[in-house]
Amino acid sequence: MVADQHGYIYDLLIKLGFTDFGARTGEFLLVRPLKIVFILGVAMVVSRLAARAIRRFVRSLKSRSPLRATSLRADQRATTLGDVLASVTRMLIMAVAILMVLGQLGLDLAPLLAGAGIAGIAIGFGAQSLVKDFVSGFFIIVEDQFGVGDVVDLDGTTGTVEELTMRVTRVRSVDGTVWFVPNGELRRVGNTSMEWSRALIDVLIAYDNDVSAVTELIKDEALRFAEDPDWEERVLEPPEVWGVQAMGSEGVTIRLVVKTAPREQYNVARELRGRISARMRREGVRGPGQTVLVTAGTLDQGAPPPPPPEDDV
Repeated sequence: MVADQHGYIYDLLIKLGFTDFGARTGEFLLVRPLKIVFILGVAMVVSRLAARAIRRFVRSLKSRSPLRATSLRADQRATTLGDVLASVTRMLIMAVAILMVLGQLGLDLAPLLAGAGIAGIAIGFGAQSLVKDFVSGFFIIVEDQFGVGDVVDLDGTTGTVEELTMRVTRVRSVDGTVWFVPNGELRRVGNTSMEWSRALIDVLIAYDNDVSAVTELIKDEALRFAEDPDWEERVLEPPEVWGVQAMGSEGVTIRLVVKTAPREQYNVARELRGRISARMRREGVRGPGQTVLVTAGTLDQGAPPPPPPEDDV
């Protein structure tokens, strides 16, 4: 049987004439409190340093995305996430410190740690997808890939983000369907609401229109729309007519683009389509299906038709 290991205080008390029980008691009352205080003090210092390091790490991750580095929402999210992770880290460090304190009090921690290890392994195998979702959600929030209110395309699921957590993203599509997408399943994200949006308006006209004249008409109407007091705050830059976008069996397609505030591209596009349509009707621009049929011939249109051939006698 291995003899118990004692320190200087125990040996000193034995030499001073204390019994083994008295020396043990004295060592327990003098040394153990100092060790406990030391453990708790070190844990507090380490937890503060770790929390500060985590906050800096989160801020560094956010700053690696230059397009979103100046986003107020990104700053707020990074701060919130850094605080949450720092709190979790402090809790873990204090939990370890408490276990060490219990060990100083003489409690046998081996069965507890063994049971916790087995449980941790079992949970780890069973919750791999859950851990994957949380890690992906962490980077989505830190990098501010999208947020509540953004219109996104999540691998074919398109709609407005209603809720974003560390594990799942809730999206409502245009028809009202609510989709719950695990963050770990996202491989590609399209965000149409990041910083600014763009309205695309394709105007289809008949072939017998003057394309240059119609292009100027569309541009003029779009510029008037951009100067409208009710809409000028939603239009970030003067509209641009990119010209002929396509030529098909129905006619010529002219594309107009407008840079808008986030999530305003659909409202702007709907309003502009209505205004351009009304303007084209006033100006007599023909759309698809309204082409004037012209029949070509070799005879003078003002000459009378030739007489029918005479019958042979």
